[in-house]
Amino acid sequence: MSGGDKLDFEIRPNPAPVSAADRAALLANPGFGRVFTDHMVTIRYAEGKGWYDARVEARAPIPMDPAAAVLHYAQEIFEGLKAYRTGDGSVTMFRPEANAARFAASAHRLAMPELSAETFVESLRRLVEIDQDWIPEHEDASLYLRPFMFASEVFLGVRPANEYLYCVIASPAGAYFAGGVKPVTVWVSPDYTRAAPGGTGAAKCGGNYAASLAAQAEAIEAGCDQVVFLDAVERRFVDELGGMNVFFVYDDDTLVTPPLTGTILPGITRDAILTLAAESGHRVQERPVSFADWQADAASGRLREVFACGTAAVITPIGGVRFPDGEFLIGGGEPGRSTMALRQKLVDIQRGRVEDRHGWVSRVL
Repeated sequence: MSGGDKLDFEIRPNPAPVSAADRAALLANPGFGRVFTDHMVTIRYAEGKGWYDARVEARAPIPMDPAAAVLHYAQEIFEGLKAYRTGDGSVTMFRPEANAARFAASAHRLAMPELSAETFVESLRRLVEIDQDWIPEHEDASLYLRPFMFASEVFLGVRPANEYLYCVIASPAGAYFAGGVKPVTVWVSPDYTRAAPGGTGAAKCGGNYAASLAAQAEAIEAGCDQVVFLDAVERRFVDELGGMNVFFVYDDDTLVTPPLTGTILPGITRDAILTLAAESGHRVQERPVSFADWQADAASGRLREVFACGTAAVITPIGGVRFPDGEFLIGGGEPGRSTMALRQKLVDIQRGRVEDRHGWVSRVL
């Protein structure tokens, strides 16, 4: 099931957009994921017809039959990336082609049709263009873009659907950290795992996140901000957090992250950090890290810093670790020097403050 030829987008402007005054009020403090722009993108797919009816139209509820396949068999995938207003007034996106490739890989894993990278990126550009006034101007704010696709065919039966709907919505987002970047405390789940070999761990599908919610609730009950999952086979090795990849920084400047073995989401921020860390003089390794070693190396001082990374928070320092038998701190619980330096390098590239030597930044407007 491959993407079709280049699609022409029909533009249907929202006849009743949010007023400039109301929009300004919303952008003053948008938070994350609660304020949405005036428009959305929709593209339909039918077996034997391919992709068709590409539109930019008013954001509105999606009519859905109670027997829509997604409601029963969870054929659904999504992505997340940001558009930024740079210092010269232009608008950019960070590595949208990488999101397009991961979206296609997720579609393949869930037996869904693959949208071409060209159409994926164009759908983002079209939405950003029509809703550019929703991009916040202030520091550390951005326009969060959420492409997603689900099985829309009306049927009950365990097979891949024959009809799908692809959409993109946008949400202005303020600074992820109120008052600056602060270390988080994480909970190592003793009972739950995120993904198993041969499962959907490497796909960005809603089911992975739904399966993590009980563990996340457990983490919050333990006074933690996020959950850490161990591998499903031996329950020894660190996989990832509920929604972020994890990195370990040692006293010899070695930077380590768990390898992509099919149970871990191949984060786009993760991939960028591997490149930037190597350029900054770190020895970079992708290898398993056991929880026992994490604890022992933190106690000895060999482990200097730990951080998580993802689109929303970019890089988040981890200051404390809790588990049923105890807890421990990393680096005294304060943000590490390497963590903050890597975060600043990445943010500066994303926002066009420094030269983009890797071709990661795509200009939209």
